[in-house]
Amino acid sequence: MRVPPSQLRGCRGDSPVNEIASAEERLGTAGVARRAVDGAESQRASRLWWDADADDYLAEHGPDIGDADFVWCPEGLREADARLLGDVRGRRVLEVGSGSAPCARWLRTQGAHPVALDLSGAMLRHAAALGTATGLPVPLVQAGAERLPFGDAAFDVACSAFGAVPFVAEPERVMREVARVLRPGGRWVFAVNHPMRWMFSDDPGPDGLTVQQSYFDRTPYVEVDAAGRATYVEHHRTLGDRVRDVVAAGLVLDDVVEPEWPEGRETVWGQWSPLRGALFPGTAIFVTHKPR
Repeated sequence: MRVPPSQLRGCRGDSPVNEIASAEERLGTAGVARRAVDGAESQRASRLWWDADADDYLAEHGPDIGDADFVWCPEGLREADARLLGDVRGRRVLEVGSGSAPCARWLRTQGAHPVALDLSGAMLRHAAALGTATGLPVPLVQAGAERLPFGDAAFDVACSAFGAVPFVAEPERVMREVARVLRPGGRWVFAVNHPMRWMFSDDPGPDGLTVQQSYFDRTPYVEVDAAGRATYVEHHRTLGDRVRDVVAAGLVLDDVVEPEWPEGRETVWGQWSPLRGALFPGTAIFVTHKPR
């Protein structure tokens, strides 16, 4: 759950105030509403948000995620070390919610055949430019994660590092779609905010250590414009919800990884910080596979 728009500037670490209009300003974000949001409204808001925020997000976090690197989470866990996807050489890999696609480009350096999918055209434009700049272009597809535009059993592996899953109204559809496009034996690994984070605001400092709402309250967090239209939506599911979505899709849950905050890491990334990371997990990574 993000902090209200009026407080966002004060919760972005030590980043300087940008004189260029922020995504909130460009979208006319005026406040926060806690209400139901269906799939169509949620998808529209996510597309608008990431199109508006792509430049700022990459200016702030581009050095953290790299141009061709696979960073699972703000704790800094890298696929090069964790190997949650297994051996990807020669494998066809779908990245769901790829953003500017640094993970897909890294996968290409490992001998994989990646495809990067994202809802945001602005993010994919950055992906195309970075593909050219790095000499590691990857196929790019603009689509939502709840309706993947691929045939059955088209991929050997699927992955998502904070892409799509927290922002869709029906994450169970994402699980079913990924299961559909995976071949038997294929692996699906996705990282999301740790569900317990929903209880706290997105403040990396001491104020972010106080529980603000119930873990069991699944009402979406919605930022709205003056007319009440959603400009940003984030959905909460409990740990049990995530497990049930995986199992209901016919997938097998192999592991839930909760990366610990590394000693000596001083990075502040949104709500993640050494202060909070020393006390409770910020990320949950679900490692699953499709039965043969």
